[in-house]
Amino acid sequence: MRLLSRDPATGLHRLRLETPSDLWRIARLVRPGDRVGASTTRRDPEAPEDVPGAERSRRRVFLTIRTEQVEFHGFSGHVRFTGPIVEGPFDVGRHHTLDLTEGDEIAVLKPTLGAGDRALLDEGLSGRGEPTIVVASVDWGDSSVVRVRGRAIEPVADVRRTIAGKQFGVGPVERDRAAYLDDLYAVVVREGEAANALVIAGPGFLKEQLVRRVQESAPALAKRTRVYPTSESGRAGVDELLRSGRASEVLAASVAAEEAGIVEQLVRALATGRRAAVGRAEVAEAIDGGAVETLLVSDALLGDPEVASLLDRARAARGRVFLVRADGDAGKKLQALGGIAAVLRYDWTSAGRATGSPGSPRAAPRSGA
Repeated sequence: MRLLSRDPATGLHRLRLETPSDLWRIARLVRPGDRVGASTTRRDPEAPEDVPGAERSRRRVFLTIRTEQVEFHGFSGHVRFTGPIVEGPFDVGRHHTLDLTEGDEIAVLKPTLGAGDRALLDEGLSGRGEPTIVVASVDWGDSSVVRVRGRAIEPVADVRRTIAGKQFGVGPVERDRAAYLDDLYAVVVREGEAANALVIAGPGFLKEQLVRRVQESAPALAKRTRVYPTSESGRAGVDELLRSGRASEVLAASVAAEEAGIVEQLVRALATGRRAAVGRAEVAEAIDGGAVETLLVSDALLGDPEVASLLDRARAARGRVFLVRADGDAGKKLQALGGIAAVLRYDWTSAGRATGSPGSPRAAPRSGA
């Protein structure tokens, strides 16, 4: 995301959407009631009345609407804003839909920015870029290949095949394994050639065989390939790798990996019951005590005034605000905890800590979280 201009007096931000994750960010930044403008096309009202509406030429104009509905379509790479036209050369008052994709520019009027809005803008404007990383989590008969870019984890292929058992003889087993390796290699090379890096992970020896095939047949891709062990394969193996931090060097620019890692850190903190707060009441008390290091909130709660107030208070107390996509695996874990939680700077359950801030309402640490 690139900031083209900002007017401090009015809160008008002109932005260029440069990545798929920017589309997600702008869909969360703009809420019902906000004014947004963009270059778009609309049927020319000056066309002769006897010309059917479907045949009237469309003019490219800049229109500003008051948003009533926001739709984010991650799969097709579109975000749509619908509402009445408030500024434009014609049809003021009529409804229009602004349909934006990567590369488009948008003007957003936000007279005041909450902590959630600032987190979205800071993340988008950080300049880290969003390299494409292909992750293959492999094992015999059950493998998954996904594409990781910024906030998005896009499924590419699930490569599944029944491998003959030893009771059928060595020949059938070898043939099945050779065919399976061929199928997997074809997917990995096809996707990896256009990626910045290829990560191959898994619990067994298939990952080493796959890497050798890549080294032999695609040496240029082999230079961008890294191998890591996981205890599981398939999508479960992908999730394990993202949250474990093992591939942090390769995934350093991936917000999706960071998201998985922070939620996993929260889960580990909950297992001890000390350096975590869950739910609005606990989070509010932790903020007041200056204990919040990172506040995690589901993007589904961004429009909630009470949550917005908590985000502002956390940011004022120098806590980090991190937004989590509700539709991802990490987001589902956070949603199960109420959609808002915090990783804390110190043991919040200790009544004798040096800060003297109020203790946790919990009588004892959680277990089995």
